[in-house]
Amino acid sequence: MTAGNDSVLELLPMVFAAPNEALTRAEGVLAADPPPLHASVAHQVIGIWQRDFGDTRLALAHLRRARDLAARADSPEREADVLATLGVALVHSGRTREGLAAFERGVARGTGHTRARVLFRRAYVWWVLGRHKEALEDVRRAIPVLRQADDVIWTARALTLRATVHLALGSVERADADFTAAERLWDTTGQEHDKADAVESRGLAAFRSGDVPAALRLLDEAEERYAKLGTPTFMLTIRRCEVLMAAGLAPEALAEADAATAALDGIGGQSTRRAELLLVAARAARLAGEPRTSLARAALAVRLFAGQRRTWYETHARLVLIEARAATGRGSGRLVADAAAVAERLAAFGAPAAPEASLLAGRIALGLGWTADAERHLAVAARSRHGGPPLARMTGWAAQALRARAAGSARGVLEACRRGLDVLDDHRMTLGASELRARATAQGAELAALAQEASLVSGGPRRLLVWSERWRATVLTAPPTRPPADPALLSGMTAFREIAARAEAARTDGGRPVPALEREQRRLEREIRSRTLHMRGGAPGDGDRFDVGRLLRRLGDGVRLVELAVLDGRVHVLLCGQGRVRRFEAGLLAEAEREAEHVQAGLRRLAHPGAEARLPLVEAAGARLQELLLGPAAAHLGSGPVVVVPPGRLHRVPWALLPTLRERVLSVSPSASSWLRARDTAPPPGGRQVLVRGPGLASGGAEVTELAERYGVRAGGAGGVPGAAGAVPGTPGAGVHPARAAASYAGDVSRTTVLEGDAARVPRVLRELDGAASAHIAAHGTFRADSPLFSSLRMADGPLIVHDFERLDRSPYRIILSCCDTARFASVGADELLGLVTALLPLGTAGVVACSAPVNDEAVVPLMLALHKGLDAGLSLAEALRDARAALPDDAVHRATGWAFSAFGAA
Repeated sequence: MTAGNDSVLELLPMVFAAPNEALTRAEGVLAADPPPLHASVAHQVIGIWQRDFGDTRLALAHLRRARDLAARADSPEREADVLATLGVALVHSGRTREGLAAFERGVARGTGHTRARVLFRRAYVWWVLGRHKEALEDVRRAIPVLRQADDVIWTARALTLRATVHLALGSVERADADFTAAERLWDTTGQEHDKADAVESRGLAAFRSGDVPAALRLLDEAEERYAKLGTPTFMLTIRRCEVLMAAGLAPEALAEADAATAALDGIGGQSTRRAELLLVAARAARLAGEPRTSLARAALAVRLFAGQRRTWYETHARLVLIEARAATGRGSGRLVADAAAVAERLAAFGAPAAPEASLLAGRIALGLGWTADAERHLAVAARSRHGGPPLARMTGWAAQALRARAAGSARGVLEACRRGLDVLDDHRMTLGASELRARATAQGAELAALAQEASLVSGGPRRLLVWSERWRATVLTAPPTRPPADPALLSGMTAFREIAARAEAARTDGGRPVPALEREQRRLEREIRSRTLHMRGGAPGDGDRFDVGRLLRRLGDGVRLVELAVLDGRVHVLLCGQGRVRRFEAGLLAEAEREAEHVQAGLRRLAHPGAEARLPLVEAAGARLQELLLGPAAAHLGSGPVVVVPPGRLHRVPWALLPTLRERVLSVSPSASSWLRARDTAPPPGGRQVLVRGPGLASGGAEVTELAERYGVRAGGAGGVPGAAGAVPGTPGAGVHPARAAASYAGDVSRTTVLEGDAARVPRVLRELDGAASAHIAAHGTFRADSPLFSSLRMADGPLIVHDFERLDRSPYRIILSCCDTARFASVGADELLGLVTALLPLGTAGVVACSAPVNDEAVVPLMLALHKGLDAGLSLAEALRDARAALPDDAVHRATGWAFSAFGAA
């Protein structure tokens, strides 16, 4: 082999180290009219580049030319190597039979080291085809020869491939060992593309072991590495979509898969990747509640996989197709048989998805009343409850719960549901981001619904309350992991705030958006969100189990807690107080949701003068809501304070509008457990109060100015003349409600800080809020339904977002948000809420006053001043808000403003 030969042959490893440079140099070789051997190498390099990053039709043309040139050069080893590359390209283009035939010739033509490389590539093709036994056999034959030849690069590739096959078969420990060995070898090479692939593979391994944050972090790192090389990332997209689905982000997975499919079609890319993207899109659509979209994607994937002779993948696509058909209401005996056949094939493959198929067959059979068939399939699925990743064990416990229900054993249903939800809790607590924790609860929705149903039948109101609490607002049971002091994250948030402020200023000044600024804002949002999703949670723990007796003791004889549970679409009212729990049936949830939307529309109209004629319509809608949501329970509320615990889908109800609640001390809580925690939260020592006024308010934030004058405080500082509340009390005694103790601090001037103008910048505001006893923030609020943790309050330097609040060591004990839409949430997961208020509650805030609708800024001022008057007198937030509503002028604008605000928590 001459020096010139060596130089040309160096292009082959370069195509995976610096793909674009290798492509350019190969084209240069061909331009110089090279001999057949060199031309064969150059065409092979161009073929590899087109196969992996471009048009497969061009790839095949170049690789066939490379094969012919190798034969003309009379080099069997060169011909064998090209035949292996051609075989991979043929399989990826859907020509499986031709591809395997090329490999047969390649294995026959090559010897020793070259044959080992051919075997490795055939093992890769077996993996692509889902024939894992053959893949392991070929890679077993290849690795010793590659090691003996001291071929570091190809040995590392073979170890990575073997690990990937192990993962497909559910052997995570074997995969980890091979990935670790491969990574040690990659560290000694300059193969940047292969190194990126290794990071991607480690992300897949982390996902298979149940570590979603690590999987997202590693896949994002791999994407950054690929981006530097300028190479497409279709396989990474497929894997990332799998992780997103497991994290409860199915709509995002569907969007990413569809976008990648369009990009692949645009370059004439690999048919095999197209089928895989369609499969992942079908799964994502099903999980996102779009069964017809899932049906279309899955049907096309089945046809493509069948044509490619990829039985393993075809069987997985058939599983999704059957799931989509079942979701569209097409239950039938044929569907049961199809699901059972898919389960058998998956089990024969050793695929981890086999229990899902058995569960599906059992569920459809139960719907048809075929109890014997259902028991057979569910018993198979239930075996997975004892081992494997968390979601596989939950599949097993779901099957066990359905078996128990079919057998008429309520006790068995509840035990299976308890065990399954315990698995979910442990998995959920490994997630650091509150968004992932919330969305992950969707995996337990069926178990929770089965448990509630069993409780209703056999356990009475107390047991139903326990199970209603078991899956309600579970994210609030523990604070999210505090974002790390990551310089990249902090600089990203600062840049986001600056860009968002500039975009807002442009919209305000010119009335038109600036596309460049908005694109950069979206990019920064994606970066911030991505980094927060990487956070790991703490160690799983049992936490505080809900205790009905403790709740009833805390409520005493005077307070009523109303928890609304939804079973089969109907609202059930659980009325707690006077030492007992009673159950009442109310209306249909869907009707209540529609009525709540009508009320919201009415409140929006009433925020503007001149809409007085709509007031009776809104009040009538409030009466209808009361009948739908409280039913006969409304007559049993007594005369004392009421705590309402609604399901997530009713978070936009203005509860103070309901006639029986209109003049009461009323508070709202995401769960009874959350109310208990708020009730037991002690205010911080020192009683610091913070008043914040953001820019651009129609009223100018007048209540902050008047409150500052009341407390004799200058903007940006502390101090002045004592206010009405006078002296600061000592530490609250054992019998004092924490809210009463906090309230007495409100008027202490020496502990009051006012931030407005340039002082109301996010870093300063966060410093002052951290650990404060109370805070009042007058600022424009924006709710982001598309990304609730970017819901914000506008400060002098840009938006103060939920992610900012999560950086607080302890949020203020009480917060008053006198802004529109601060009490709006996104309902996600099983029964979780994402938004500003729910971000504050786990961080030390025991009470919040916030608004669920657009309001009239000027009408807010007297409401807020009256609210503070009540707080200065020692009232709780709920008491002060009740009195503040009563003190407002009796016109439509002020009454609507009062109804739009709610007190959350127990402070």
